Amino acid sequence: MKKAKKTIGMLVAVEIGAVLSRYGDKLTDVSETGFDVKRLDSDDYTMYILKSGAGEIAAAAGTQFLITKYGAEFIINFGVVGGLTPEMSLAKTCVVESVVHYDFDTSTIDNCEVGRYLEYPSIYIPAPSELVDAAIAAEPSLKRVICASGDKFVDDPAKKRALHADFNADICEMEAAAILLTCNRNRVPCLMIKAVSDAIEGGCEEFTAQVDRSAAICLEVAHRVIEKLHS
Repeated sequence: MKKAKKTIGMLVAVEIGAVLSRYGDKLTDVSETGFDVKRLDSDDYTMYILKSGAGEIAAAAGTQFLITKYGAEFIINFGVVGGLTPEMSLAKTCVVESVVHYDFDTSTIDNCEVGRYLEYPSIYIPAPSELVDAAIAAEPSLKRVICASGDKFVDDPAKKRALHADFNADICEMEAAAILLTCNRNRVPCLMIKAVSDAIEGGCEEFTAQVDRSAAICLEVAHRVIEKLHS
């Protein structure tokens, strides 16, 4: 008896060019009003790929749309990030094990830490550990990381070092908190594969020069993980 095909949602912030290059004419446009959505069919799964645009609000809306509209049973997010430690150099690929939403702050009214959502015991929003383990088993080169997520592009090396010092984060970007919070609240497993496009000393110039290469590398790793997890 043939097993049922899995429905996967892929949330892409701005790296849709890598998707178009990687999958090409295998994609079917199923865009809905306000959302750019492509469908990819394989023998083992159907994947809906949604370009949300940058930022937490857009990412939360796109993630919920994938779950509600298409019944996504699994969300994967790939994308480029800023490196906050020397190890997180250009094109380094990693898997997010937890996220801190560093510009979320109710500390004065809730008497809690900056970045803390009260439903969690700390500032760190956890990704499913079994998925992180499975991704590393599939791609041993992946590095487990803590991701600092906020609605700002971090260009200044001093600010990158401060994010690492204040939150023990390895990378930073603009969507992970929204994606993971939305998935956790829907009880839908979520996996985030990232690649560094700008290291500690890098900024807008390095990002612009490296984003396409890093996105392509990241998607290739994410694709291999999807194939191994869902074949």
